[in-house]
Amino acid sequence: MSVPQVSPTEDPILRCTGVVAGHDGLAVVNGLDLTVGAGEVVALLGANGVGKTTTLLTISGLIPLLGGSIELQGRDLEASRRMPIGGGNRSARSQQVLDRARSGIAHVPEDRALFFDLTVQENLRLGLKRKSDRKHGSLGRKQAPSQVEDDTNQAEQQLGSSEILDQVLGYFPALTGLLDQPAGLLSGGQQQMLAIGRGLMSQPKLLMVDELSLGLAPILVEQLLPVLRTFAQTTGAGVLIVEQHVHLALAVSDRASLLRRGKATLSGSSAELSADPDLVEAGYFGE
Repeated sequence: MSVPQVSPTEDPILRCTGVVAGHDGLAVVNGLDLTVGAGEVVALLGANGVGKTTTLLTISGLIPLLGGSIELQGRDLEASRRMPIGGGNRSARSQQVLDRARSGIAHVPEDRALFFDLTVQENLRLGLKRKSDRKHGSLGRKQAPSQVEDDTNQAEQQLGSSEILDQVLGYFPALTGLLDQPAGLLSGGQQQMLAIGRGLMSQPKLLMVDELSLGLAPILVEQLLPVLRTFAQTTGAGVLIVEQHVHLALAVSDRASLLRRGKATLSGSSAELSADPDLVEAGYFGE
């Protein structure tokens, strides 16, 4: 039995065509085609090491694109900054990450990348878009606390930050009473809320979340994943998730692609894939 292919939206938020990417010039992703439409949640599934995280890192600019193209709302993100096979220098990669964040991509990595010594509110405000070139986006590098606080103060003066903060707290009301708490004192579930919330503070066109469930109890995952769908539906943004719990990923997503050896070997609507778990299992293990 095969799953009917779902036609991608004509004007997707994200379009990856023939993407080849990897580390130190060694390809992990080999010719991946992927789209994420407006208001849509798409899940990337597959065993460890098949290229799921590498795909997100490539889209966000943290590792180089070795082949193919990545478009955000029809604009080629690599048109003016294609890196050599070796990955380019650190400065060029850093600038590329900043450019991607400015263009509307927010990436919540699997390690969450929070600043544990800063408060919940300070971490959230770091996600705000800033006009200065010192902006870090949701992938910010570790900085001295004084420099981070300077950027936070700058962000607070722009873009109606209080209104945006209220919107994000609407998705995660549990954080409301913790705004003055250091992020390092939060539980794992609260830290994941904070990491996603920081990404939402940038009001992204594309939100990417890597392994939301990592280290969390299933009941917490069941509470957090629907927030991503609500965000997509209410804002029209695209959401791309990598998730190890296949049934939960299919329950919250519109479409899913199963990766094997760096390629999407099975793609379809999440409803159709959920109805045929044997097919998904066969694709997962390459049977």
